[in-house]
Amino acid sequence: MYQATLREARRRYNTEKPIFNYRWEHVEAVAQLAVNLARLTGADEEVVEAAAWLHDIRKDKKQDHPRAGAKFAREFLPTTDFPPGKIERVAIAIEDHMGLWRDEPLQNLESAVLWDADKLAKIGLTAAVHWMGMGFAAGRRRTTLDILHDGTAVDWHEKTVASMHTAPARRAAIARLVAYDQLWSALESELYGEDLLLHAVHGEHGEGHHLDVVLVETDDGVADDGQVLEPLESVAEDQSGRAGEA
Repeated sequence: MYQATLREARRRYNTEKPIFNYRWEHVEAVAQLAVNLARLTGADEEVVEAAAWLHDIRKDKKQDHPRAGAKFAREFLPTTDFPPGKIERVAIAIEDHMGLWRDEPLQNLESAVLWDADKLAKIGLTAAVHWMGMGFAAGRRRTTLDILHDGTAVDWHEKTVASMHTAPARRAAIARLVAYDQLWSALESELYGEDLLLHAVHGEHGEGHHLDVVLVETDDGVADDGQVLEPLESVAEDQSGRAGEA
């Protein structure tokens, strides 16, 4: 699979050594999630793990990559020590993993687990990091606002969460979506200085956790409220001296 990601990197970025190998990062995440879900749901761990490692092996076929990947599994796995009686189940799971959401749930447990694992890797903080890394690897000039816009433009996450088959994946998907939305919301708040207003309101009403005094050294050594502050170096020297006396 790793060699396949290098071929994809060459197609995407004109190099086999991009600064971020998105496909490999994605497949590693899916494999870990798939194994964990198999253990939680009773799915066959061998089938699920093999399907996870191979599910994007033919990503070069784009929309047809699940069928092409299943064909690869049927041809490749017999050349290994993988149990022959489980090969077709691996192929079926790979064939079934297409789509960011589903109108009808999958009935095969291993297919359902692979689908859930694949989509969980596209939700939450993992997805945010993967997509940012992919953008940087492509060499596109990006501003923080560009990244914020891309992160908040995703309009299919809710349908993906609703399509999760297994209870553990559904719970994790809900939590990941909350974390994903909170990430971009917090970033937007910081970029536009809205967090200053929020903290000011909390301070007036005594809500939340806040510091009563924040010491900020300015160029002229005067705080915004007119109080003269000691230079930070002086404070450090004073504290050092006190520590020596103790």
